[in-house]
Amino acid sequence: MPACLLNVQNLSIHRARITLLRDIAWRMESGEHWVILGPNGCGKTSLLKALTGYLTPSSGEIELLNQHYGASDWRDLRLQVGLVTSALQASVPPDEPALETVVSGKYAQLDLWMDVTPADRRAALKLLRFTGAGKLPQRLWGQLSQGERQRILIARALMAKPKLLILDEPCAGLDPVAREQFLQFVESLARQPRGPALVLVTHHVEEITPGFTHALLLKSGRVHARGPRATTLNSANLSAIFDAPAKLTRRKDRLHLSLNA
Repeated sequence: MPACLLNVQNLSIHRARITLLRDIAWRMESGEHWVILGPNGCGKTSLLKALTGYLTPSSGEIELLNQHYGASDWRDLRLQVGLVTSALQASVPPDEPALETVVSGKYAQLDLWMDVTPADRRAALKLLRFTGAGKLPQRLWGQLSQGERQRILIARALMAKPKLLILDEPCAGLDPVAREQFLQFVESLARQPRGPALVLVTHHVEEITPGFTHALLLKSGRVHARGPRATTLNSANLSAIFDAPAKLTRRKDRLHLSLNA
C-alpha cells in the first residue's frame, strides 16, 4: 500500500471572526504529485502556513510524514519539507553568493552564518547543476534574475533532501520564456523516480504540467473538489471556483482555461 505523506482532517482556522479555512480534508500518498488550485483569497496561503506550522489551526488534525501536529516539534519537521515561495526572497541578503544560499537550506537558515564545508559545497554544486544553475555558484543574490532565483530556491529546498517539496506560485514574476523553462524543469523533477513528492500552488491551470497526478480545488476556504486530475480538473469545477463560465481545454499535454462569452 502507498505510504501516507499527508493526512488533513476537519481542519478549520478562524481569526478575528474571519474564517480562513473550514473543514478541510485532504490525503496525499507517496507517488502522487498534487496541485492546489483556486482564486486569490480562497485559502491556499493559510493552508500552506498550517501545514508548515506557521499558522495554528482552530480545530482539526494534521498528520505530516507520520508526525502529528501538536505532538511533534514542527521545527524539526520543516527540514523534511522543502518550501519554494517568493516570500523567502526578501530574506536572502543581496550580497550572498548563490552557493551559500543553497547550503543554507540544509540548516533551515536564511543568511548563512557558518562556514561552508567541502561536503556541503560539493552537494550544493551538484544541485545547482541539476536545477540548471550550474554557472551561478558565485553570483550574488542581488544580481540574479527572477527565474534564476527560483532555481536557486529549489536547489536550496532540495539541499535538505526533503520528502515533500511545496512550490508556492513559483512562476510569479517570470516572463513567458522563463516561465516555460521553469515549468519544464518542474516536470522533470516530478518524473524523478526518487525525487520528493510535489505540491504546486497556483491559480493558473496553464502551469499544471502532466506530472501532476491529483488536484485540490479550494473556494472560499473550503474544499470544492479533490482527487485525480482527470476527474477533478474540468470546466464545471473551474467555473464554480472562479465564479465565471469557463471552458477547460487540452492542447497536447497542457491545459488552457478560457472564459465563455
